[in-house]
Amino acid sequence: MSLRKLPELRCPDGLTGSIHLTEKAARMYRPVEAAASDGSDVITILDVIGYDWWTGEGVTAKRVSAALRQIGDKPVTVQINSPGGDFFEGVTIFNMLRAHPSRVTVQILGIAASAASVIAMAADEIQIAKLGFMMIHNTQWVAAGDRHVMNETGEIMAVFDQAAAEMYAERTGNKVDEIKEMLDAETWLAGQGAVDKGFADTTADFDVEPAEVSNSTSALYRLEAALASGKPVPRSERRKLMKEIVEGMPSAAFDPAKPGAGEAAVDDSTSLTLALARLKLARA
Repeated sequence: MSLRKLPELRCPDGLTGSIHLTEKAARMYRPVEAAASDGSDVITILDVIGYDWWTGEGVTAKRVSAALRQIGDKPVTVQINSPGGDFFEGVTIFNMLRAHPSRVTVQILGIAASAASVIAMAADEIQIAKLGFMMIHNTQWVAAGDRHVMNETGEIMAVFDQAAAEMYAERTGNKVDEIKEMLDAETWLAGQGAVDKGFADTTADFDVEPAEVSNSTSALYRLEAALASGKPVPRSERRKLMKEIVEGMPSAAFDPAKPGAGEAAVDDSTSLTLALARLKLARA
């Protein structure tokens, strides 16, 4: 087992999750390349948690499991820069790292938000970049059904929130009630602040370079987060996001904000439909 004796997080049977990013996490996420290592075995979590239907990528428990099998009983370093994603997938990865038979070191290169912060807690030592961030919040879930389904969903989420609060408290040394207040408030901790609150053990300078990524991918994450939040999005921001999505695709000549000569103006829903259709073609 790893050096710390952390509680196992359990998910009810039959439940599945999906990638859900908060607006702020999607906005703050900046992809980076893996940091230089000292030769130890490294697992990189430099993407959303779970399978990403937008890009066909994402960090899954299956991938982490395969990496751990290859590493065997040796110490492992886990490099994280992730805006979060599928909570259930994050819990599974947490439990895998928690059960690793040797020392686990987590390096937060950029941000470890939401499900990514859960994964980070499995480490014996957490190092965070001086300009890095960690974010914790209550479980977020999309559900559909009548009031009975919604009530049951709320009860299940309360169980998850309690388990997460106890896990964070165990790892950080804070009281459970204090952690619950932080979860309710969606708390962001920067660098030394994460160390001061017990969410990291030390700050560090990591040698990282920005990763090349299409603007359309970042825009899609932000658009999905905005739609999931249910909050009104200004028209200018909607059009900016759709423009970034389209311009990030090959041979994109469509600008939803500026119809060409003789071209009828289209509404936002039509623009989004066209943008997503082009995205599917580009990914095919």
